[in-house]
Amino acid sequence: MTAIGQDSLNTRRSLTVGSKTVHYYSLPAAAEALGAVDTLPYSMKVLFENLLRFEDGSTVTVADLQAMVDWAETRRSSHEINYRPARVLMQDFTGVPCVVDLAAMRDAMTMLGGDPQKINPLVPVDLVIDHSVMVDEFGNATAFEDNMDLEYARNIERYEFLRWGSSALKGFRVVPPGTGICHQVNLEYLAKAVWTSEDPSGATIAYPDTVVGTDSHTTMINGLGVLGWGVGGIEAEAAMLGQPVSMLIPEVVGFKLSGTLAEGITATDLVLTVTQMLRAHGVVGRFVEFYGPGLDALTLADRATIANMAPEYGATCGFFPIDTKTIDYMRLTGRDEETCALVEAYCRAQGLWRETNTPDPVFTDTLGLDLSVVQPSLAGPRRPQDKVLLADAKNAFEAELAGGYKQAERMDVRVPVAGANHGIGHGDVVIAAITSCTNTSNPNVLVAAGLVAKKARALGLRSQPWVKTSLAPGSKVVTDYLVKSGLQAELDAIGFNLVGYGCTTCIGNSGPLPEPISTAINGNDIVAASVLSGNRNFEGRVSADVRANYLASPPLVVAYALAGSMRKNIAVDPIGEGSNGQPVYLKDIWPTNLEVAETVQASVTAEAFKARYADVFAGDERWQGIKVEGGATYSWNAASTYVQNPPYFEGMTMTPKPVKDIIRARALAQFADSITTDHISPAGSIKASSPAGTYLAERQVSRAEFNSYGARRGNHEVMMRGTFANIRIRNEMVPGIEGGVTKHIPSGETLAIYDAAERYQAEGTPLVVIAGKEYGTGSSRDWAAKGTMLLGVRAVIAESFERIHRSNLIGMGVLALQFAEGTSRQTIGLTGDELFDIEGLDSLKPRQHVTVHFIRADGSTGTFTALARIDTEQELEYFYAGGILPYVLRKLAA
Repeated sequence: MTAIGQDSLNTRRSLTVGSKTVHYYSLPAAAEALGAVDTLPYSMKVLFENLLRFEDGSTVTVADLQAMVDWAETRRSSHEINYRPARVLMQDFTGVPCVVDLAAMRDAMTMLGGDPQKINPLVPVDLVIDHSVMVDEFGNATAFEDNMDLEYARNIERYEFLRWGSSALKGFRVVPPGTGICHQVNLEYLAKAVWTSEDPSGATIAYPDTVVGTDSHTTMINGLGVLGWGVGGIEAEAAMLGQPVSMLIPEVVGFKLSGTLAEGITATDLVLTVTQMLRAHGVVGRFVEFYGPGLDALTLADRATIANMAPEYGATCGFFPIDTKTIDYMRLTGRDEETCALVEAYCRAQGLWRETNTPDPVFTDTLGLDLSVVQPSLAGPRRPQDKVLLADAKNAFEAELAGGYKQAERMDVRVPVAGANHGIGHGDVVIAAITSCTNTSNPNVLVAAGLVAKKARALGLRSQPWVKTSLAPGSKVVTDYLVKSGLQAELDAIGFNLVGYGCTTCIGNSGPLPEPISTAINGNDIVAASVLSGNRNFEGRVSADVRANYLASPPLVVAYALAGSMRKNIAVDPIGEGSNGQPVYLKDIWPTNLEVAETVQASVTAEAFKARYADVFAGDERWQGIKVEGGATYSWNAASTYVQNPPYFEGMTMTPKPVKDIIRARALAQFADSITTDHISPAGSIKASSPAGTYLAERQVSRAEFNSYGARRGNHEVMMRGTFANIRIRNEMVPGIEGGVTKHIPSGETLAIYDAAERYQAEGTPLVVIAGKEYGTGSSRDWAAKGTMLLGVRAVIAESFERIHRSNLIGMGVLALQFAEGTSRQTIGLTGDELFDIEGLDSLKPRQHVTVHFIRADGSTGTFTALARIDTEQELEYFYAGGILPYVLRKLAA
């Protein structure tokens, strides 16, 4: 990205690094004009530089910069800024619909008489295919190849489309399947810490590497001093098309670390402790920045482990400043010396370099942790912030079993497993998975897992036969160092064979349990458990068969596979019996810190990183064998059930059509408080009886090939049918019914929400949605807004909105209206049976109050006032353009 500001403060300076000269926008120079910035948190300095570089008197003003400086006094602000990240990161589930939109924009550009090749990302975009591999095969030497074959067979239509995107779109790269997890590839290769690009004069501009990603764990890159966080697909598309991300100047919570971790304590134990502390403190919507002498005791991979779980502790990001540990890691992972030298020189010049004795920044508020008090821990059985000490895990599970799972009368039940010489009972660990970006980027914990396997095997221990074991690293470098150290063979011997390079179990791609075990669990109400080295353990996420899910370090995952049950206190009781008939304890197989360090030192090399990432975009013969269809525009396959051309630009002209008033609208649904984007957006499996299932069946897709909504995000026909189709959603218009249904008012029939919307569309009836507080909380899912728009909803009227979903609705041309203070659907007496009129939509101003007229079923009338939650002039432009995509398209076409 080039510097586009007018630099009215005259802050541009030059810096010579080696034989090259770069230009940059100087924070110290800006401080001379605006006031000191040296006491700002490092993460805030990165934001300040971004505004300084793009200051143009319009989208970014000197007043915005002054508000950042003033923050150091107040340490909080209600000032809104426009932020432009340097690049965008995607995974395939969320990335495919973004590329679909770009392909549709190219078609629309052709329709408008323009050059389709003008439609390209304006900032670098990398998409890593990591969310599609499932653990179908496990515990054998061919599991990886077998799972890859299945992945390609299931997803070939999506991969054909992404192959076209990688060849047709400039500035868009795809890391093929079977390579790694997007966050680990980002940490080990894509990120640069300091980015450079040429301005129109040909000068090289240096600036902090910043990123937004279409996955919440994009925050992992903050461990490298790269400011980044997850956004919805609509925000990501806006960023890649050069539009700013609108945000409030954040509050920043300082987390002071001191001391060092005790012998045998892992980075996972630390991050589960940090997550619990920060959840209790309250950091939702805030930045967290780590500081203090304890940073010197953490490896870069440890920092990345902590940064990764920012979504779990609720923060926008968990930031670590750049220091010598950063440079050391960049060298280890194969970054060239020129890049490393630039990072250090630039950060020192800008006051972005941390030393051990650097004065502490100012923060909104602070808390701290002495690393020496961290103890071995897990988190579960339902939430990542529910830390439990390893020594307490057995008792805590049994308390949950009796209380939360209501099994007090059946605590010790054990049932037979067909065809096996073992049974299954409450607390049995049926999934033990070393997976997820959180831990597989950390050589220390993976080597520790291998050493536990080695010691256990030597004593004659094996994984229990009911445990589904899997190893899914975040990059191929992990396999290299596990093989080099001899530890992969040890892991293989106890069942932890390589199953794939991807997120797998942590996102629910754990694959089916063996049928006899699944039948025994579900036929006897058994509360089975999983232990995974992931970051999310919500009930139903890991496996439909598993109700209790625990996060743990990779070596503890191995230990629980050996023990086979959460009802063993493996901190003190024997894990199992060795081949000599003697009990084996955890202390007998747990490696020392020195053993781990020596193995890492000998086996993790820069040469491995350089070799693996030298051709990271090439892919294997499967990827290279995919035929690329289309040229500048995509050759849409009308028969595809995975990728279809969305209707966002149908009938579009260079001049936006006037926004019509909403007249005689019906309520599609009426909801209570806390309707999340998980309720609205299609996710998970596709029911055969649902509108989406019917659509697929009509196209001869067998039930076994339905795949998931996530895999089919590139097909709007599937996704709009799955909008509001969550099995747990409750619509007040159909009391007593759970699931995505509503009442079609004219006929009185109860229908699936999609079917009702389709009928209303045929009748020419516009739609609204009525809701309570906190509408759209949760993950910033783009399809929550896209699906709403495609169902014909013109406005959502709620008591309050989650910030990102509100902006997404506006970005799709849907009006967000907020009941006036003190009013709600209850105080007004709305039932969902009314007709609604909303007038004056052709002359709105930001945050304008509008009057909503309604007619009840009995013919009586009423009005109420609502606040139009179009908060800025930029959002107003998006709304009148029909959404952010038509807005950008017209600008590029002009």
